[in-house]
Amino acid sequence: MISKNRIKLIRSLEQKKHRKESLLFIAEGHKLVEDLLPAFECIYIAARKEWLDSRALDLKLLTGNDTTEIQEVSDNELRKASLQKNPQDILAIFRQRPETADPYHLLKEQLCIGLDGVQDPGNLGTIIRIADWFGIEHIFCSPDTADLYNPKTVQATMGAMARVHVHYTPLTDLLQSVEKEVPIYGTFLDGKDIYTSELSSNGLIVMGNEGNGISPDTASLINRRLFIPNFPAGRSTSESLNVAVATAITCAEFRRRDSIS
Repeated sequence: MISKNRIKLIRSLEQKKHRKESLLFIAEGHKLVEDLLPAFECIYIAARKEWLDSRALDLKLLTGNDTTEIQEVSDNELRKASLQKNPQDILAIFRQRPETADPYHLLKEQLCIGLDGVQDPGNLGTIIRIADWFGIEHIFCSPDTADLYNPKTVQATMGAMARVHVHYTPLTDLLQSVEKEVPIYGTFLDGKDIYTSELSSNGLIVMGNEGNGISPDTASLINRRLFIPNFPAGRSTSESLNVAVATAITCAEFRRRDSIS
């Protein structure tokens, strides 16, 4: 049986305050948990008998240590502990990654994403998944961007957060620190058509807040302004694209250029 104290801990991790204090986060579902096990230290697993039986031989290999507490639980116990309306077959508690110095030098070497005030956890998780799909390993987030370890963000990444590193830093500090020749891209309604613009295989792609776009301070430091055109030109259309959708379109065009260059 999952103890009351354990359930209290799990429930507390819905709140950023408690995640920050404990440096823990929750993941649910076998695909997500199995993807995260090699990348994050796992301290606790609660799972149905069927999942545990199917992983009996490789569970220690998956967790990478002998200190993970593993508990067999019933459907009803999982339902009491789960943060989801429809609990899956496993719930795990992980330690957050230790914070590291911001690897600003990476912008000169590879393509990265910058998120300026993206506040919806689902959008953040989806963007991390998009970055993973397009081989982008680092995302730089402004401090007011949604929390990586929010349960909704974690679930939306579908395990991509195991391979994509997310850094929180003031974007203006980041952009002011990079060398002038490093391309800093941003999407704007008055930007240049992305399909006719010159695109590089390194630098930073900045995506803005869901309602307000890229903040003025950050926008002033962007040296390549892009626009995703609607079709056909001049047709009455939606005011804007969802930030995750815009990120996917932008990353796809960057990688398409890479593939033909």
